[in-house]
Amino acid sequence: MEATGTDEVDKLKTKFISAWNNMKYSWVLKTKTYFSRNSPVLLLGKCYHFKYEDENTLLPARSGCTIEDHVIAGNVEEFRKDFISRIWLTYREEFPQIEGSALTTDCGWGCTLRTGQMLLAQGLVLHFLGRAWTWPDALNIENSDSESWTSNTVKKFTASFEASLSGERELKTPTVSQKKTIRRYSDDHEMRNEIYHRKIISWFGDSPLALFGLHQLIEYGKKSGKKAGDWYGPAVVAHILRKAVEEARHPDLQGITIYVAQDCTVYSSDVIDKQCTSMASDNIDDKAVIILIPVRLGGERTNTDYLDFVKGVLSLEYCVGIIGGKPKQSYYFAGFQDDSLIYMDPHYCQSFVDVSIKDFPLETFHCPSPKKMSFRKMDPSCTIGFYCRNVQDFKRASEEITKMLKISSKEKYPLFTFVNGHSRDYDFTSPTTNEEDLFAEDEKKRLKRFSTEEFVLL
Repeated sequence: MEATGTDEVDKLKTKFISAWNNMKYSWVLKTKTYFSRNSPVLLLGKCYHFKYEDENTLLPARSGCTIEDHVIAGNVEEFRKDFISRIWLTYREEFPQIEGSALTTDCGWGCTLRTGQMLLAQGLVLHFLGRAWTWPDALNIENSDSESWTSNTVKKFTASFEASLSGERELKTPTVSQKKTIRRYSDDHEMRNEIYHRKIISWFGDSPLALFGLHQLIEYGKKSGKKAGDWYGPAVVAHILRKAVEEARHPDLQGITIYVAQDCTVYSSDVIDKQCTSMASDNIDDKAVIILIPVRLGGERTNTDYLDFVKGVLSLEYCVGIIGGKPKQSYYFAGFQDDSLIYMDPHYCQSFVDVSIKDFPLETFHCPSPKKMSFRKMDPSCTIGFYCRNVQDFKRASEEITKMLKISSKEKYPLFTFVNGHSRDYDFTSPTTNEEDLFAEDEKKRLKRFSTEEFVLL
């Protein structure tokens, strides 16, 4: 009887904390982001120049961008469309309960899992749609104005808190303004793109069956000692994403894999082995690979000497972004202007969307407003991601990134390295382990260490 009472208290506490977080994390999109017209903007390998053309040209207020000194024209709309087309995955509330907990929201603790999802989503967009793809309806997204947003936030908090006290739980409709768009596809290619667009988003749905949804990622995280409600570091999330992709049995996902660097080292033969391993014996094509490299950009604070390298990485079209952020607050970095990083913020709590229904709304999976942050404020612990379509692309990328590392490295040791051979060829202290055993005992210990330190500086 006493245990039952304790469970009820824990559930009430969880719901109250969720309600508070729902209010706390519903304010993040209201601040404007300022862009200079004098400097180029880089977004995942695409370069945009904001140049002054017409004093009478106004940048739409809904863009969430403000340009310093002058209102500009140029290709601002192209940048907006490209940015909004990236898949945005944020805190959600009122999704199916996570097994082994009373949680129905990830507010306050799931930000790194969300930024990891965004990085993986960009890798899948490159794989199925290509870097040139943009969502045709991207510019139709509208921000709610501040007053209605604030009002909605307070209403959500009040309703959520009342529901917590009464034990009720109702699904809420999304608060972001949405336009129901009925589109006619101009050709089969456009229709195919939209099918994959929806399919990719559905793989990240907040339900136990979604391949890369929060529920599945938490299950894989349990093998490294993590549970729902814990904070996840960028290195741990990298290994969780690897396991999720390896375990995915969807036919469309058999042509892609993930490799996670070991101790800041990418072993080329290990990568190529993963690319050449096929589930189907009659399939001789190379697999695409997403390479995830957990790194540390300094000691307690980020070393500004690494700024040029981070800029160089985000200037590559095959870069899929960086899982990073500020201390205990994860962001998905996708670009830069001058010494500021452009990112998508998962710290906005949105209502659960059932992605299993036909024509589910897409608007809440695309961010209407870019945000910027000084590189100096970046937490040194992060994970960098690259996408390579085949073995030839991997070899080309490894050469290009190695040159970049040598140029940008002011210290004796580069941030990470590509080396020939297998990892086992360089391991003289421990017996060979089976790579397919994702969380072997030594890896479990290493991942637990990553949870607090991410890795050790040499």
